[in-house]
Amino acid sequence: MTGSVPTVPAPRRPLDPGDGARHWYEQSLGWATASGAPVRLVVGHRFDVLDVPVEAGRAALRHLGPHSPVAVQGDRMRLLVAAGSAEELPGLLEWLEWGVVGLDLLALGAGTLTDAPLPPEAGPAGGRPRAPGRSGSQGAAVWLRPPEPGREVETSLPTLSAVGGRGGTPDLVRVVDTAATQCHRIRLRRACAQPLAFS
Repeated sequence: MTGSVPTVPAPRRPLDPGDGARHWYEQSLGWATASGAPVRLVVGHRFDVLDVPVEAGRAALRHLGPHSPVAVQGDRMRLLVAAGSAEELPGLLEWLEWGVVGLDLLALGAGTLTDAPLPPEAGPAGGRPRAPGRSGSQGAAVWLRPPEPGREVETSLPTLSAVGGRGGTPDLVRVVDTAATQCHRIRLRRACAQPLAFS
């Protein structure tokens, strides 16, 4: 043993808390993430996002399939929709006669990023994962309906091609019309709550 020097492994960089989340999104779901911290999802490749007030999103949930991912961050709900839907939104709102009304409805498409909710906690052995509870960081995005690894998420997202009931895919027109109606109701309620200004 004389003369042999024990080898000491090189120091490893500390594990970034976002590494597990980044790995889950990229490896388990095949979704692109942007470099840096916090983990942010690249929008426009696999999905687009409708960003609406929680109240409007809650009403639109009934038009989503049970496997359509939905996230919540603060008072905003993010409904994942088919890629390309953000480009269709202005024309769709015009067609639905919502084009001239200022709505609190945003569409995120190609070239945008959205905060990545923490991956869902593992559920019981062999069971569906549980979404994280509200005990997480205030203001952090959480999954209301998390995507499921192994399930083709894109086939469950609302799309314009579903108009007419093709194959059980959620209809983007109904989702947008319901969300727009609720956004307008919220706007009217806020306007009515404002005190009148007299000159």
